[in-house]
Amino acid sequence: MGGWRDGDVLRATGIPYARAGRFQPPAPVPDWITELAATSLSPACPQAPVPFLDDVLGTKYGELPGSEDCQNLSITMPGDLQPEEKLPVMVWIHGGSYTTGSGDLAIFDPARLVAENRVVVVSVTYRLGLFGFLATPAGRPGNLGLLDQLEAFRWVQRNIAAFGGNPRQVTAFGQSAGGDAIAHLMATPEAPALFQRAIIQSAPLGITRGRAKMNHAMGIAADGVTEETPAMDVVALEAQVTQVAKKFGMLAAMPFGTQYGHDPLPDEDAVEAAWDRSAPEIDVLIGHTSEEARLFLPRSPRLMRVAAVPLVGAAAVRAIDWVVTETVYGRATRRFARRHVKAGGRAHRYVLDWHAPGNIFGAAHTIDLPLLLGTRKTWDGVGLIEGARWEDVDLTGRSVRALWAAFARGDDLGEAGSVDGALHYRRV
Repeated sequence: MGGWRDGDVLRATGIPYARAGRFQPPAPVPDWITELAATSLSPACPQAPVPFLDDVLGTKYGELPGSEDCQNLSITMPGDLQPEEKLPVMVWIHGGSYTTGSGDLAIFDPARLVAENRVVVVSVTYRLGLFGFLATPAGRPGNLGLLDQLEAFRWVQRNIAAFGGNPRQVTAFGQSAGGDAIAHLMATPEAPALFQRAIIQSAPLGITRGRAKMNHAMGIAADGVTEETPAMDVVALEAQVTQVAKKFGMLAAMPFGTQYGHDPLPDEDAVEAAWDRSAPEIDVLIGHTSEEARLFLPRSPRLMRVAAVPLVGAAAVRAIDWVVTETVYGRATRRFARRHVKAGGRAHRYVLDWHAPGNIFGAAHTIDLPLLLGTRKTWDGVGLIEGARWEDVDLTGRSVRALWAAFARGDDLGEAGSVDGALHYRRV
């Protein structure tokens, strides 16, 4: 397979792992026996622009071409990979509320993680929104994006040895919806055969239950979409379907997502038992940032007015942030970790409180991304970390990347530890 050298790393990009017709389960792509030029980045699943996130994260709408044939993955390897090496593999599942993002976005570039720590990183692109995460009453399947991810992990098992990776040493890692997806993949019987470790970053596990009524209402609103509806019309309809979710309160913060009782997930009342079955075979590192909800603060004019009130404004915003962070992320993360350990698994839990000095976003949702992925070029001057010197971001990031890689190698993280006062973790 033809890849390319990129500074300190080697890349093989845009490799198809599965294909599917619209609203169809994915079928694996036959493994290549002829040369494949793996030199184009994976296309993104068609999606709507989110100008707010582009401003905060420095992404650019249309940075990657869109295609419904988006079941591709890209592999990043150390530049001096030796022929017989078998390195730890880290499979990245991107976030974006199950409606935006793509594995090969520049902010998710794993080059620093790979070059510094001698790991192989696989970046997965999968179906989103109406294409990947909503069942309808007419019988359209849910969880297609999750089925895509399973196919990607199976592809890794079959093929990663050819890229210097060890298929018996695979860590799934993902942030936000990506972390949530990994947690739910752990409820499938096959999970322990596909990955041995999981790093679950800022997964909104507090809003993944009790969604059946909301999903049903959304499914009715989406039933008119057919195999012939133009892709960008499908994307446009997502906004209307999202409106239907609004009356379901906090759940509407991420209306698209995994649906229990649809392949490959068990019914909601059976998910704990399913998680318990895989617990002894998958080690977990799970956590969140200390101020998750601050990412969404500038989007709320009402909250910005509260923040501006002299003397009490800042305290009021801190209180609101704490409640939302606890409800959506904190409490459910702790519960997931405790249940995992009780079922015979091993888990460490972390809280990340690094932030750029004086920045309105503080230690917000996504603040872990510049510490792990992307480069100076992608992050310099971006709103999320404005006010921080890149040298400081990278210095702390180097330690966070080393910790993630140590976990992926299977090193014992001990009872407790911290990274530069920026991240604290302990065994559960």
